[in-house]
Amino acid sequence: MLSVKQNEPLEFTEEMLGKFAEIVTRYPEGRQKSALLPILHEVQANYGWLSVPAMDRVAAYLQLEAIEVYEVATFYTMYFLQPQGKYALEVCRTGPCCLVGAERIMKHIEERLGVKEGEVTSDGLFSWRGVECLAACGYGPVLQIGPEYTFYENLTEAGVDKLIDELKEKASANGQSPIANG
Repeated sequence: MLSVKQNEPLEFTEEMLGKFAEIVTRYPEGRQKSALLPILHEVQANYGWLSVPAMDRVAAYLQLEAIEVYEVATFYTMYFLQPQGKYALEVCRTGPCCLVGAERIMKHIEERLGVKEGEVTSDGLFSWRGVECLAACGYGPVLQIGPEYTFYENLTEAGVDKLIDELKEKASANGQSPIANG
């Protein structure tokens, strides 16, 4: 994954531009704005999040006003507007999940990781946030973990601890150090 800071100018790679061109061909001529969502996904897949300079470059590429890109990126929770951890934990916080413990799970994650919602652990491994409905209301509380977006249902604090430990082990096996706290 490429690295980018908040206001750092950037250029898209030739490979990314080729992928963008392929995406645009899926839509009728003059309708390049239709390619916005998949192109934003591609940018996020390469950089881990959508910085303002990245969104500005997408706007220029698609010949859109920057505000049109910002409107889309800020509307959908699937787009990250700040750097995230290697593993982004997202807990459904809508009514059905809250009725069965989502708020308790979010509090537990905050305490276990030692970071508030939207923050990243000091080693860069984890971030977490509450999100809108994950469409598994009968199986709450529900959590998804990006970047693969694997779903976990009927969560308990012990289940969350097990997931975090497994992700730490996976990162450690891949040469990243596990977080100090937790």
